[in-house]
Amino acid sequence: MKQPKSEFITDANGKKKAVILDISLYQEILEDLEDLRLLAERKDEATIPLSEVEKRLKARGLL
Repeated sequence: MKQPKSEFITDANGKKKAVILDISLYQEILEDLEDLRLLAERKDEATIPLSEVEKRLKARGLL
C-alpha cells in the first residue's frame, strides 16, 4: 500500500511547526486513538476465556 503524503509547515528557521496529512491517514489516526481510549478504559475489566466465548456463540447459533 502506498504511504499517504504528508507535508510540513515550517517557520523562518526551517523548524517544523505543523503537518498537513492525507485525510485517509488522519481518519486512521483518529480510529487508532479511539481504539486506544477504549482499551485504556477497559483495562481493568474481567476477561472471559476463549472457550467460554466460543460456547456462548455456538449456543446462539453464531458460530
